[in-house]
Amino acid sequence: MITAAELFIRCLENEGVDKIFGIPGEENLHVMDALRDSSIEFITVRHEQAAAFMADVHGRLTGKAGVCLATLGPGATNLITGFADANMDRSPVVAIAGQGATTRMHKESHQILDLVSLFKPISKYSTEILAPEIIPELVRKAFKDAQAEKPGGVFISFPENIAGEKISAETLPLKVQSPLLPDAPEAKIVQAAQVIDAAKFPLIMAGNGVIRNRASDALVSFAEKLNIPAAQTFMAKGSMPFSHPLSLGSVGLQAHDYVACGFDRADVVICVGYDMVEYHPRLWHPNKEKKIIHIGLNYAEVDAHYILEAGVLGDISNSLDRIAARAAKRHAGKTENLKDIIMEELDDYANDTGYPIKPQKILSDTRKVMGKEDILISDVGAHKMWIARLFRCERPNTCIISNGFASMGIGVPGAIAAKMAYPDKNVLTITGDAGFMMNSQEIETALRYRVAIVIMIWNDSEYGLIKWHQERRFGHSNNIDFNNPDFVKYADSFGAKGYRVESAEDLIPTLEKAFADNTVVIVDVAVDYSENMKLTEKLGDLVCPV
Repeated sequence: MITAAELFIRCLENEGVDKIFGIPGEENLHVMDALRDSSIEFITVRHEQAAAFMADVHGRLTGKAGVCLATLGPGATNLITGFADANMDRSPVVAIAGQGATTRMHKESHQILDLVSLFKPISKYSTEILAPEIIPELVRKAFKDAQAEKPGGVFISFPENIAGEKISAETLPLKVQSPLLPDAPEAKIVQAAQVIDAAKFPLIMAGNGVIRNRASDALVSFAEKLNIPAAQTFMAKGSMPFSHPLSLGSVGLQAHDYVACGFDRADVVICVGYDMVEYHPRLWHPNKEKKIIHIGLNYAEVDAHYILEAGVLGDISNSLDRIAARAAKRHAGKTENLKDIIMEELDDYANDTGYPIKPQKILSDTRKVMGKEDILISDVGAHKMWIARLFRCERPNTCIISNGFASMGIGVPGAIAAKMAYPDKNVLTITGDAGFMMNSQEIETALRYRVAIVIMIWNDSEYGLIKWHQERRFGHSNNIDFNNPDFVKYADSFGAKGYRVESAEDLIPTLEKAFADNTVVIVDVAVDYSENMKLTEKLGDLVCPV
């Protein structure tokens, strides 16, 4: 005989789980004990929110569900922000929480909440283990749902008395099965090809689904065969190399950017793996006059600004290859003017010596230091807007931006998860001073597990993004100031390393040293966010090139 908790861990092993991020508690004691003899490594973190963010980034980078664990009550509620981020950003995550015994769940009781109902609105599937016998089915369903397109979060509540019950040791996990992705019907392939052939100025918008479905190579081939320029949402950065002549870079800034000029001109927009949560169609299709082709594995969301001319549902790579083979027209492309303008903006600040350092300069220097396969994790704040616009991303899953739920605090735990998944790559998180302090305690976690990450803090002692919005809307700001610790001393207090960049010329050598240190390093950079309003004014005065 074995305990239900031991069977549960066997089922997780069967799913290929190699790490669980979390915090032990009283109501998950049986699960923690079952992990003692497991091949699964338990990563003990300092806050459950960080555990959920780690599972989130692990799932997004690997395509396999990240797993996080908490105890009941406050432990479970602490998971919610990171879990919701994963679900809305379409990252596969399975979150597990201990729960009080079923004998006290019907009444007012210490730390008891209805966790299944609490997680249900923010998950693909939320359930509770009510008998040991159902564990193999429940775990298989959880991982199947979490990893199926569109991926997302699954929550499992595990009452402590059920976890301790005995079951036959011969009870086995279920066979892991993954269906082959279906191919789109031929009629839909032909329909899409005909719409593209009839277009004057078609434009591709690549979304997160391109990266989730490993369709980047097919996207590039499709664009090249038909000579159609492509923009990418924040969460699809790298799906087409920035250096590619048909790449327009990222779209999603809620202002009229250079990339938006391409959308203004387009008469057909080919949305590939596009999730509406990334960039709402009313922002790029306000007049509803364009023809839209939707290529993905899921039905298009219903929206007045997203009425389809053709919907192609099936394996994305297969659909792109077949449409390209069917389409007869090679288009003009004509991205040179837009591309030149974007490149000029990126290069204008490469040699800027101003201090505090301008965002454009920071990102230009960061790109020079980081390899094409290295990973940048963006936290959420004003810096995210600059990274999305200007960081030159060449490969998929090398610039992770949360832009569905868009929660602050993902940077440090996300970087830890990325480095654990890809230990041979350099991993950098760029975070604001506000976002950094939300989960900075995980520096200790990184040091304890010998996870070498570099944390670049854009330091302005303000909620910079909110100030940007306030000044843009009202012409003034309020209640956005705060004080910071000495980040170099803060790093030292953990046993990490810390550097303060004192001039623009120091940034590249400091970053190079930080990566060479092979430990947890904080790089404190004073940022000149006066560039935010300059950008707003520039975009407001923008006239699209012909």
